[in-house]
Amino acid sequence: MNAFSEKLEGKVTSIPVFISLASWMHGLNTSLGQSFLEKTAHILSDGDKREFKGLKIFESQHSVISEIIADLKNNKEVPNIQRENSLIFNTTGSFERDIPNFTADIFIEDADKIIAIESKTVKPNSGVFKNEKEKILYGKIALKRLYPDKAIYYYLGFPFDPLSATPTGYNKTVFMNYSVDFKKYFSSEEFLLSAELWDFLSGEAQTMESIIEIINAVATVDFKEKFDFFQNNQNKIYQAEYITRLQNWHLLREKTLFENQDKILSKIKNDKSLTRIFNQNIFKSSGEYNKERCANLQEILKKN
Repeated sequence: MNAFSEKLEGKVTSIPVFISLASWMHGLNTSLGQSFLEKTAHILSDGDKREFKGLKIFESQHSVISEIIADLKNNKEVPNIQRENSLIFNTTGSFERDIPNFTADIFIEDADKIIAIESKTVKPNSGVFKNEKEKILYGKIALKRLYPDKAIYYYLGFPFDPLSATPTGYNKTVFMNYSVDFKKYFSSEEFLLSAELWDFLSGEAQTMESIIEIINAVATVDFKEKFDFFQNNQNKIYQAEYITRLQNWHLLREKTLFENQDKILSKIKNDKSLTRIFNQNIFKSSGEYNKERCANLQEILKKN
């Protein structure tokens, strides 16, 4: 860093702070590509995380995968999902072999298809794409054997495009050039990027815009004060303010429950357990939204 001190002069006040921030940003990017993406994706798509262990494929299919990877590595072939699917799905044999265990970060099962998505940081480590391609080829074969009557789709998922000038914009061609060997092993059909990913998961347009709107409404400098306000049930006496704050944080289910709290209380007045659930905080001590409380109270509200 000292070698670049002249270029950094006037832009960076402290080299140690600069390095710390860079490390923090890397960790943030990793978190966005994993924890945040996965949890939000499960909500939007009604999917879940699924682990697969002890699966087998034909020995001949293993050989086909090795050939596909070798051809891509040596530039004998370019990534072509139709060609590769035809090779791996139409190869059979008699001898089987185990494949490595794998996890689909986002797993969606429909009546006619299986969708698996591997969540990735927007700044993948160098050389990761060969291994990812191999993993996906193994995964597609294994999933096809588990679900022979369903179409199999397996994607990489990137939560945003760090090269875009706008928060929800993306350019898949430029993004692929940004990472070493990405284009060597993957076609643009094999990954979902930025707004494309979020719209795909929800099945609705402008999903990423909605997510960013919610984040910007909640992640403000006075977040802690607003969070503590909800954690104090005594503040429910300020009804108008309470409803406004719920609205501003997009806590629409909680808003409905609060507006119907008298009705809920009348239904549970002789039930100690449900009364205790009603009196729980909106958020758990960990900061996680109390989904169980909400679901229980919604169910009570539905009853005649």
